[in-house]
Amino acid sequence: MATSPAADTPLNATPPTKSPRRVPLWAWLMGLALVVILALLGLKLTKGERLQVGDVPPQDLTLTTFDGQTFTLRDLQGKVVLINFWASWCTTCKYEAAELERAWRYYSSRRDDVLFLGVDYVDTEKEALAWIEFYDITYPNGPDLQTRWSQAFGVRGVPETYVLDKSGRIVALKIGPYSSFQEITAHIEQALQAAP
Repeated sequence: MATSPAADTPLNATPPTKSPRRVPLWAWLMGLALVVILALLGLKLTKGERLQVGDVPPQDLTLTTFDGQTFTLRDLQGKVVLINFWASWCTTCKYEAAELERAWRYYSSRRDDVLFLGVDYVDTEKEALAWIEFYDITYPNGPDLQTRWSQAFGVRGVPETYVLDKSGRIVALKIGPYSSFQEITAHIEQALQAAP
């Protein structure tokens, strides 16, 4: 009497499987490096508490723009200041770029009262300057060297925008891109009307 192969197989045997494909060492190392880079970037973005409406950012923060101008928050008291954190690699920053420039030009007759500052986060100068040129940005922009500004404000992603009144207090905060020119000017007007 012939027996079937199943009859000769022990009850606790597992079926044979194909051996898994081995992932090359270089692929593991590249994956690990990517995870480490993303983790470090995440830690930098979440370091510290995000400043809120009513807070006053450190007054000793100094930004040197790509064209060599220097701005210190302490010296800007007496002006409404819009501070926009952005990066050329940021996919949503482009949605507000033209509207921010439009608002800046709208307030051109009030330059004694209103200043826009672009703070370029974790970027290369070449890419940042190309972005500024592409969107025809004319308000001052500079790199966030050693992420001092973003850490001081507690920035967790870009774009983020803070509007300071004339006393240097945050009166408006926008997480993500502005949706319109009207939204930007509403924040500026709110800051202009705030008691110093």
